Amino acid sequence: MSFLPNYRPKKLSLGFLEKEILEIVWELKQVTVKDVHDRILADPNRELAYTSVTTVLRRLTEKGWLRCEKQQKKGRAFYWEALVSRQQAQAIQAYERLNNFLEIGNADVVASFADSLDTTSIEKLEAIADKLKKLRQERQ
Repeated sequence: MSFLPNYRPKKLSLGFLEKEILEIVWELKQVTVKDVHDRILADPNRELAYTSVTTVLRRLTEKGWLRCEKQQKKGRAFYWEALVSRQQAQAIQAYERLNNFLEIGNADVVASFADSLDTTSIEKLEAIADKLKKLRQERQ
């Protein structure tokens, strides 16, 4: 069973406001600019221009995180929805981080890092290694 989706956003890096707005989209499933703007301004200590929300939603669409559709039956408004779930995004980002770490290519550095982990982390690594062995055996 693979947790990684076949689809991946074009750009994984997200700024603070992009992450915040993506979280709102995941929570509400389908949003308009007004939905996101209202949610952010629900915090009395926040200020954010409506146009800034539009810009961020468009940027998330360009990066491949969201899709935008114009819906005639709902007042001709534009609606955004996520192309990957929160769990898929976490899996993609974890996969990329692990690959970047392993690109060091020096087994001594990686082993030294792993050796300095606490007991709980080492147990997690061992559980991952066991799971990998089982998955590979099942494929053969």
